[in-house]
Formats: sequence, C-alpha cells, structure tokens
Amino acid sequence: MTEPTHVEAHGGALGERLNWLRAAVLGANDGIVSTAGLVVGVAGATDDRSALLTAGLAGLLAGSMSMAAGEYVSVSTQRDSEKAALAQEKRELREQPEAELEELAQLLERRGLSREVAVEAAVQLTERDALKAHARVELGIDPDRLTNPWHAAWASFLAFTAGALLPLLAMVLPPAHWRLTVTVVSVLAALTLTGWSSARLGSAPWARAILRNVAGGALAMGVTYAAGSLLDLAGA
Repeated sequence: MTEPTHVEAHGGALGERLNWLRAAVLGANDGIVSTAGLVVGVAGATDDRSALLTAGLAGLLAGSMSMAAGEYVSVSTQRDSEKAALAQEKRELREQPEAELEELAQLLERRGLSREVAVEAAVQLTERDALKAHARVELGIDPDRLTNPWHAAWASFLAFTAGALLPLLAMVLPPAHWRLTVTVVSVLAALTLTGWSSARLGSAPWARAILRNVAGGALAMGVTYAAGSLLDLAGA
C-alpha cells in the first residue's frame, strides 16, 4: 500500500511543477513579445537611447505589475471557490454523514470499482479523513495544496520581467545602427526557445508551436515598427 501512495504523490508533485514551469514559460513569452513590440515601435520613431530605455522600462513595469495583479485576482477567486466548496462539504458531512458515505461509494463505483469494493473503500476513506476523501474524489481538490495567489502573482511578475529584459537590453545596449537587428534576432531566437519549451512541457508538436510563436512575435514587431515610422514621418 505504501508504494502506490508514494508514486501517486510523486506524480502529483511532478504535475504541479510542470504547471508552474509552463506558466513561467508563457509569462516570459508575454514579456518578450509585448516589450519587443513596444521598443521596436519606439525605435521606428526615434533612435534616442533614453527614450527607448524609458519606454522599455515603463512597458516592463506596467506589464509585470498587470500580470501579477491579474494572476493574484484570478487565483484568489479560485482559492475562495475552493474554500467555499470545502466548507459546504464539511457541513454536509456533519449534517448527513450516511448520505455522504453513500455518495462517496457511488463516485468510486463510477470510477470502475465493484459495489462491494467501492463501499469498503468509502468506509475506510471516511474513517481516515472524510473531508479529504470527498474533496479529492468529489470536488477534485486537495485540501493540503490549495492554490496560493501570492505565489502565482510573484511567479508571473518574475517570469514577465525576465522575458521583458531581453528585448529591452538588446535595444539599448548595442550601437544605434545595430539595435534593431540585434533586437529582432534576439527576440526571434528567444521565441523559438519558449515555443519549443511550451510544446515539450505540454507534450505537443514543437514545430507548429515554434512557428506560431515566431510568426506572432515577428508580426507584432513589424506592425509596431511600421506604426512608429509613420508617426515619425507625420511629425517630420
């Protein structure tokens, strides 16, 4: 009995780590694309280093804070829903334990257990920890691992910032005549990596993911650069 429990826990922890890695990759990808589009657009209008740095930093901070705030609100809502569901289940277990035991047995039976085994398993799970058993089987919630909004917010903030730093530094560090080339090449290379990583983490075909990622980033930079160039011409 000990070995399957260990394997299940290990698999759950691995799945959780993969979800965090996937979220980090996607957050970094957002930072790369949005900041690259911003600095390339500004570069279409001016080659002033301070203007590029100001725009890039503003985009980095605004984007990372927006990502963090959005993730915090989203995960907080999910956590509140999980707590409410657990509170309701706890109340039902207290008020109608027999009905809840039968419900758990039926849920286990639907998963392929015979009636006799399902009833015995439901009894043993209830004796061990009724709330945890119902939370996992009925609600799909692990009471010991509720989502943490602060962890999600910080992860999104850091991932977006890490991704945004690449196009920002690629734009402001090289000499003026190399800025655009270095930025475009660096961004497309980074998008190739994030596209491949997200596909591998999701067990999806990597070539299609890379193509979508690179095409989207190239389109974003092309559109913003054209817009910046038109604004520069209009100002001139």
